[in-house]
Amino acid sequence: MSDVNERTDFDSPWKEVLEAYFPQAMQFFFPETVALIDWERPYEFLDKEFQQIAREAEQGKRYADKLVKVWRTQGQELWLLVHVEIQAQPEENFAERMFTYSFRIFDRFHQPAVSLAILCDANRQWRPNSYSYSYPDTRLNFEFGTVKLLDYESRWTELEVSENPFATVVMAHLKTQQTRQQPQERKTWKFSLIRRLYDLGLQEQDIRNLYRFIDWVMILPKALEAEFWEQFKQFEQERTMRYVTTGERIGYERGKQEGKQEQTQTLILRLLQRRVGELSLEVRSHIQSLTLSQLEELGEALLDFTAMEDLLNWLQANQSE
Repeated sequence: MSDVNERTDFDSPWKEVLEAYFPQAMQFFFPETVALIDWERPYEFLDKEFQQIAREAEQGKRYADKLVKVWRTQGQELWLLVHVEIQAQPEENFAERMFTYSFRIFDRFHQPAVSLAILCDANRQWRPNSYSYSYPDTRLNFEFGTVKLLDYESRWTELEVSENPFATVVMAHLKTQQTRQQPQERKTWKFSLIRRLYDLGLQEQDIRNLYRFIDWVMILPKALEAEFWEQFKQFEQERTMRYVTTGERIGYERGKQEGKQEQTQTLILRLLQRRVGELSLEVRSHIQSLTLSQLEELGEALLDFTAMEDLLNWLQANQSE
């Protein structure tokens, strides 16, 4: 077993970086769609609208989805559904789910959505891009745009010279996959990718945003993480940065996030105990393995629990990948 513990909630950094750099993401991954859009007009994330159509989707899966309203150059509004498929393994019903989301958007809001998918898995053969069925009198062929991050392995030089933030995102993702059993090499790449942010001359906020992504996905064993931090602090001092080190700031923010998770976990366990009775060690352990977003979902769901069976059913339906 690898000495590196993989995080299961890769959706969080993807959602953050998509929100921070949405136009750049579109330019990097889907340039043909970008050509339709008037970026002089503000775009809008339709999170509430997406929650309405995704409420019945499978629970326990890790997705990063964004429904975004943009404006076309001719003046009409255009809805974009951008889905990041974060599952480690290909999903059999993926194309059907893309169609279902598109249909629900059209059915509920009377808006067609340009459907786009970013595939993060490690299976080179899995490339879903359509959903169809055909009968003598009825046919459907739904196609959607896809990019496969693995394809960028052969375009590494392109990534290195690109100033688009998503070049860094893809590089971090690929090196995380490639160093799954090699923590020392991961540490080397993590430092190299972060140093690249400074070499590109990025602004402080961009460095912090991309550092957060790299730091979140390229997790290291504790001993190597400590080595990395020392190396990074020394690097920033040598660069004579005029602000508190990026590492310290992000470490503080990450500490706040982890502290929030611990507090939420404690509260949920206490509420469950009052709601459904004594929790076994196995159930407690399962709850402690949930991500912060899953804990928050459980906090809402437990209001309807009346017995231990309700909790067990919820945990079964919300298995972490």
